[in-house]
Amino acid sequence: MPASKVLTSLENSAGDHCVDIFVRADGTFGFEEYRRDPEDVNGWFSLHRYSLQVFATAEDALAQAKSRVAWLALDGG
Repeated sequence: MPASKVLTSLENSAGDHCVDIFVRADGTFGFEEYRRDPEDVNGWFSLHRYSLQVFATAEDALAQAKSRVAWLALDGG
């Protein structure tokens, strides 16, 4: 299965969590939350919570991300 294309990546103010909004090869959209630890040089890690959910538009995916990821709503993502 081809990789999804990230449309936007929203990072929290602390720089240790982000949410990617992406489009899949089949034209559906989704989002996923990631984290990183400053002491870990490997970068971002998926929290594997949301990526299997399917949305018709990027706007729908973003709205659901804001309703499900607490820091995203607080940081004004």
